[in-house]
Amino acid sequence: MVTSVAPVTPVTPVTKELAHRTAEADVFPVRWRRISDTRFRFTAHWPAAHAFFGPVDDRHQDPMVVGETLRQASMVLAHAEFGAPADTHFVMWDLTVNTDPSALLLSDAAEPVDVDVVCSEIRRRGRGLHSMRTTMEFRRAGRFVARGTGSTGCTSPLAYRRLRARQLAEVATPVPLLPGISPALAGRSRAEDVVLAPADRPGVWRLRVDTGHPVLFPRPNDHVPGMVLFEAARQAATAASGRHPFLPRSMTAAFSRYAELHSPCWIETEILDEAPQDPQGLGETTVRVSGRQDGESVFSATLTCAQPARVRSLS
Repeated sequence: MVTSVAPVTPVTPVTKELAHRTAEADVFPVRWRRISDTRFRFTAHWPAAHAFFGPVDDRHQDPMVVGETLRQASMVLAHAEFGAPADTHFVMWDLTVNTDPSALLLSDAAEPVDVDVVCSEIRRRGRGLHSMRTTMEFRRAGRFVARGTGSTGCTSPLAYRRLRARQLAEVATPVPLLPGISPALAGRSRAEDVVLAPADRPGVWRLRVDTGHPVLFPRPNDHVPGMVLFEAARQAATAASGRHPFLPRSMTAAFSRYAELHSPCWIETEILDEAPQDPQGLGETTVRVSGRQDGESVFSATLTCAQPARVRSLS
């Protein structure tokens, strides 16, 4: 009897070009393998120290690294598996991340992260890609860490130039760097990583845009990247709630238009629910964050922070 053996697909390394990063240290997916036409398995590495996605306290890695890994892996697959040309412009229209903060331990940073990816809602443009949704589950040594999903749209350079001609012409125009709020209030350790500036109303801030930031703006851009807005939502939720650290177990965001560089973008917060703390000081806070520019909605986000229980490291 002849036993058929399923072919083993090759492992492909992730390059910084595929992940749209200019520095190797900013690339979190390391390699991937095709499982089927729509399923893939990545290996990722979340370093213990990073210039921006560093630890949020002395025990936990930054939950925002989950969203950034999802974003990078989505673009890798769009290029390498679904035919999006290298000069494609990407936009992420929505992003949802659910984490178990108690599994995001700094002491486990050396352990690789397994990422199972399912691609759905795939729309083609000729042989290339128009849009798709990626859904990912993150595990470390078999332990659930996070789950996330996001929808990504692709635009050709020609179509993008037609859509954004005026903004592209202003890329070289300097964006004034506003003074930021205190890093401690925003939940950051460095002033240069703060993306909020003071405003004249409580619970409201102005988006602080630093186009020279090497991680947030790795290359010239004609608009504010979506991950900067996601970070602004996290910092605003931290400042509004007073929770330090603010460790989101749930983060969801929907982006309705491009955030422009040269017009004020206002970040507004509303605390939706604040559960009473238990005798150990644990509680849950949900904050809604919205961004508005020129009288129109740019994005809306909801973040829920729950203080994690203490657990043992993998080691």
